[in-house]
Formats: sequence, C-alpha cells, structure tokens
Amino acid sequence: MSNSIDLADLGRTFKDRPEQPTFLYRDEHHAVYWLGTPEDSAFRCNTYLIKDGDEAILVDPGGSEVFDYIRGRVEQIMDPKTVSAQILCHQDPDVAGSMVKWLDVNPEMKVITSSRTNVLIPHYGRDNYNFFNIAEGLTYTFSSGRCLRFIEAPFLHFPGAFATYDETSGFLFSGDIWAAIDMDWQLVISDFRTHEFKMNLFHLDYMAANVAARGFLDRLKGIPVSAILPQHGSLIPKAFIEDAFRYLFNLRCGLDILYPDRKRK
Repeated sequence: MSNSIDLADLGRTFKDRPEQPTFLYRDEHHAVYWLGTPEDSAFRCNTYLIKDGDEAILVDPGGSEVFDYIRGRVEQIMDPKTVSAQILCHQDPDVAGSMVKWLDVNPEMKVITSSRTNVLIPHYGRDNYNFFNIAEGLTYTFSSGRCLRFIEAPFLHFPGAFATYDETSGFLFSGDIWAAIDMDWQLVISDFRTHEFKMNLFHLDYMAANVAARGFLDRLKGIPVSAILPQHGSLIPKAFIEDAFRYLFNLRCGLDILYPDRKRK
C-alpha cells in the first residue's frame, strides 16, 4: 500500500530545519528521506537516505564537517552501523568528505561510485573499502529485487559524474545537475522561472558545455522521473520536470560562454 508523498504539498507545509528527517516517499517496504542540512548558506548541501526493507543507502553523505549532524539524522531512522552503502556522485569534499567517517561506522559499507571517482577518493585517507563500480551493469539491486539505476553524466561537472534513479519512487538523485545557489531557500520549488536564476548561479560556471547537458538528457529518455533531488538547493517536483529538462537542453554554460565563437568543423 503506497503512502507516496506529494512533494508540492510538502513544499507548502515544510518548516526549515525540522527536528525529524523528512519523508519524501514511503510505502510498506521502501522509503526515501531528506536528511536535512545544518547550513544556513546559499550553498546548501542535501543528503538523502534510501531505505529498502532492512537495507539502506546514503546518497551523497556530505562533508566531514556535517558528519555528526547527518549521523544523528540517520539514528532517528535506524542504527547507522546497518547502513549498507553510500553513493558518491563524484569526489568533491561536499559530497564525499565524510566517506571515511562512515566507513569507520561500518567498514563493510559499499562505496558506490564511478571508476574515475574511485581513483581520487582514496586521498580522503582510506583505500581498503568495498568499491561498487556503477559501470558494471549500471544498476544496484536490493535483496527485495527493487533497483537503483545509474545514469552517467560525463562532464556535468566531473568526467565520472552520474545520477541515480530510484525505480520505486521515480526519484532522480541528480548530484550537481539542477543544483542551485540560493539564500531564499525552500525545500521544494513552487515557481520554476524564479528558480532558473538560482540554477544559473551554479550551472554557468560549473558545467562543461551544452553538448554534455544534451547528452545526459538523451540518457534520460524513456525514464519516468517523478521528482529531481539535487545535491544543492531545492527539490524539483513532478509539475516542473519538463521545465527542468528544457532548461538543461537550452543551457549555455562553461566552454559555451568562454569560447562562444569556437565552432566544430
């Protein structure tokens, strides 16, 4: 029996920095939580937890400075020692800086990431971890049979970047794609046109080029996305998915701006 959450309704009722982790999706066996952020800044970072039966995966666990906060949020849901994996969409410290601390909690925890990211994350101080390569099948299957699907997103903004699609909820955990910089923050956006400016503050500088954006959109064709959950900024509900896709399709960023007169021959 599904208790799926209407993200648009959640956005209207949500109070900033609630005392409990926030349900984004819930049914009898599967749940998705927004674990919150302790930051009161324009560059907020989101960490999520996907729980399937007795298994749970952290999505982009965050920097080392937020580890205690995020662990406390996880403790409100389950024993942190039983978190089975962490997904790192790329290697930046705001995504992966707490990786080693989570491995201290559970040394058997899988580190789910791309091979390009895996080359770099040992610099956080540990190289003896259980690496799960997203390129090997591009899926992760829970013991229940439910699946996560990985969609590679090269040069958005890292060569080994990827997004994670939860087939059960329809949520796309997009990492830095559709991220926003915003002091006037809300958990779920209610007006896409206003939000575009906030995404521009991130995308114009950090993303490589329009060809990378359109290439990623090609990989999303046929995938029924019900919400976009980026690592920075606000969540994008179903009502604005087409607007978000259109934004990325038309985006001029990075090399498009630096070298506007360069054309491929």
